[in-house]
Amino acid sequence: MKKIFTILLLSGSLLVSGCSDWLDVLPKDKQSTDMYWESSEDVEAILAQGYSYLRDCVPYMINWGEVRGSSVIVPVRSSNAGLIQNFNVLPSVTSVQWGTFYQVISMANAVLKYAPGVVEKDASYYESRMNSHLTEAYFLRGLSYLYLVRNFREVPLITEPYVDDAMPTDIPKSSEAEILEQIKSDVRAALATDAAKETFDETWENKGRATKWALYALMAETCLWAEEYQECVTYADYLINATASIRPVFMSTPGQWFSIFYPGNSNESIFEIQYDESTYAQNSGSPSKTFAYGNTSSSSTYMYSEPMTLRLKAEFELNKDEVNRTYFGSFAGTTYEDYPDNGIIWKYSGMAVDDVEAVRTIQDGNYIIYRMADVMMMKAEALIRLGGTANWTEALSIINTIRERSGLEPRNEVTVENISEATEESLLEILLDERDMEFAAEGKRWYDLLRYGKQQNLKYKSGFKAIVIENNLTAESKWLNSVLDNDDAWYLPIPASDINTNSALTQNPYYDN
Repeated sequence: MKKIFTILLLSGSLLVSGCSDWLDVLPKDKQSTDMYWESSEDVEAILAQGYSYLRDCVPYMINWGEVRGSSVIVPVRSSNAGLIQNFNVLPSVTSVQWGTFYQVISMANAVLKYAPGVVEKDASYYESRMNSHLTEAYFLRGLSYLYLVRNFREVPLITEPYVDDAMPTDIPKSSEAEILEQIKSDVRAALATDAAKETFDETWENKGRATKWALYALMAETCLWAEEYQECVTYADYLINATASIRPVFMSTPGQWFSIFYPGNSNESIFEIQYDESTYAQNSGSPSKTFAYGNTSSSSTYMYSEPMTLRLKAEFELNKDEVNRTYFGSFAGTTYEDYPDNGIIWKYSGMAVDDVEAVRTIQDGNYIIYRMADVMMMKAEALIRLGGTANWTEALSIINTIRERSGLEPRNEVTVENISEATEESLLEILLDERDMEFAAEGKRWYDLLRYGKQQNLKYKSGFKAIVIENNLTAESKWLNSVLDNDDAWYLPIPASDINTNSALTQNPYYDN
């Protein structure tokens, strides 16, 4: 049973109501003062509340991480998500609200500040247990800020819980570099306690709560975003080369691909946001509710774009015996001619092929934040950026390992024999293509493209623009070209409600007119 959610339900009186802007989501209840913090149960209740708020972030994670990448699209272009998709988003639309992420941060800040004092009040609350709770809070705060910095670039950096109205509320944005450094500092602090758990008491907790493995994955991704490629490799290797008996492992057998998503919490998974509809009616915003739960485009809020469907079909045609991440794994049907009905996203709602059948009758698919294939691909990307024949050869081997698990042959345009003739750009494009296929609808596509376009002083800006324009068939190409030429437009606007209530905030460039 998912104990952390039981705790949350039992502590309903402690919950604060959600509000529209980040100022209002700072906790202004008794849990924000040291008068509340008396026992380990108090700490666990607030920590559980942080995980619950993270679940509320999932719809934003989907919109922000997918639709601008144009592999997953919103058929209704005038919707809030459709405006993001076509780079027509305004500060007033609800889909750019960041309040839920600051709710997570608020809970994490409270645990980090007040949990140490509970050790003196509760004899059963040992320092080791307290430190374990701190590692989870560091992870929740770091992960939330990583989402914020990737989408807004500069955001208010808040590391203290709200105590009373004497605290400043007009807080300016911090730089991208400052935010990234805070995330890395949080991970280092968590690992320095030596209390980050490798396993919890229950299987779901190993994937639904922050472990040492989740901290490694967060650090690897943060370093990749910060262009600290060797550090990315180092932390990725902590996972890849781990020898603990219970650890996340890449599941190399093709048929195992399905178990990553059904029933979820697989051996490959590192961290998943948990849903449990049957027990706790937790289906609001779940991937299997947000993505298509049917078999026609008319019932879909999101679907694969036409170019993405073509790519998925091409994979299927390469190997019909081991279809894995394509047929019913990702889209429905075998013929492209039936598009858009073939563009249905099945990954979180139902899959069936040959002797593998996994059809959800309830909408409680988990949302996977990190799994081993992702970490392996992070390492491959960092190796490509680092350069050199040895690094490129290892990166290509990682890519082909992922393809083999998908029942596909190795990439043939670049091989070990001719890799010295390849270019960094060509290898990055191969990696982007494989990540697109492997992590379809997992909320990673836009960040993959954005790294490609922004890093090394916009080295591959033109290639980035070309990929986005080629795949976005819902916006006029001349419009996209003009918008994407301004790299400030690659980020979201600061929510208008927060601009109005926080005098220290300034609107992000491109949206400040």
